[in-house]
Amino acid sequence: MPAPSAEPVTDVPGIGWVGSWSTEVPLAAPSSRSGRAGVRADAVLTGPEADLPVLFVEVDNCTEPPETLEAKFEKYLRYFRLTTKSSLGDDMPLRRTRYRPSSRDGHPQLVFVFNPGTRIGPQALKNRMPTVLKGTRPIWSGGYQAGPGYGSSEERDGYWDFADAIPVLFTTLDRLQVGGPHAAVWWRCGHRQWETLPDALDNPTDRRAWTAREKVRRARCDEELAQREWAAEKERWSTKPPEPELTSEVAPCERCGRPITGQYGLDDAEFAPSKDGRHCATCRRDICGQYPTLRSTLFGRRQRR
Repeated sequence: MPAPSAEPVTDVPGIGWVGSWSTEVPLAAPSSRSGRAGVRADAVLTGPEADLPVLFVEVDNCTEPPETLEAKFEKYLRYFRLTTKSSLGDDMPLRRTRYRPSSRDGHPQLVFVFNPGTRIGPQALKNRMPTVLKGTRPIWSGGYQAGPGYGSSEERDGYWDFADAIPVLFTTLDRLQVGGPHAAVWWRCGHRQWETLPDALDNPTDRRAWTAREKVRRARCDEELAQREWAAEKERWSTKPPEPELTSEVAPCERCGRPITGQYGLDDAEFAPSKDGRHCATCRRDICGQYPTLRSTLFGRRQRR
C-alpha cells in the first residue's frame, strides 16, 4: 500500500451533502443500556442520491494498538446480526429500522480512514493496515461455496458467500485530500489494488457474479447439446433404408391361374404327380385322375411346349 506523493487537490467534489452525514452515532439494541452492548460509529453516510449504500465510517488516528481497532469489528458484527420482527411477523435485521437495505450481499459497508498525521511514519502506517486486515479476516472474507457447474470439471467454479460478512474498505486521510473520494483511493479487504468506490463496493466473486458465469456456461452447454441432437437426427434421416430383396416371379398355373407352388387342397402336394413346371399340385392331380382319351391311349400324353 504505497503512500501518496502528490500535492492536495482543491475543489474536489465530495459524496452526498451535509444532511447525508451523521456523527457519533450509537448502534445498539433498543433494550441495551447506554449502548454498552453496541458500538458508536464515528460517522454514518446515507447517500441514496449518490447511488451508495449506507456507509459506517471509523477514523483511526493511530493512537491505539491494532488489537483495539480490531475489537470494533466484532462489535459491528454483533450489531449487524441483531434482528427484530417486521410488521408481518418475520425476522429482519435491526438496522433495517433505521437504514435502507442494500442490493449487495452481506452486512453494511465499514470504512476505515487512517489518519496518521505526525504520530507515525509512512512505513509504520504501511505495516498497520495489513496487520488490521489480517487480524479481521474472518469478519470480511466470507466462506467459499463450490457450485455444481455445467460443462467440464475444469470449467466448474464456485463463489464466496458474503451473507454474514462485513465489506471493509481502507483509505487514508492524505489520499482523500489528494485525489478525493471519487478517485482510486479505496482498498477493499480481499481485493488486490486501490480502486474507486463503486469498484471497491462490488463483490466480483460473490454468488451474483457466479450466477452470471453459470448462465453463460449453461447456454453454451445447451447449444452444444442441441447441435449434437440435430447432427444425430440429420444422420438418421440421411441413412437410406435397406433395399427389399427381389423375388423372382413364379409363372401361374396354366390350368387354374394360381401359383404353381401353392397348395390349396389337403395333401395335394403329397399325392400329386411330379412337378411339370406348368401346373400346380392340385391341377396335376386332377389331370392325372381324368379318364384317358383315345388319342392319349394310342399315342400317350404329349407335353405342351
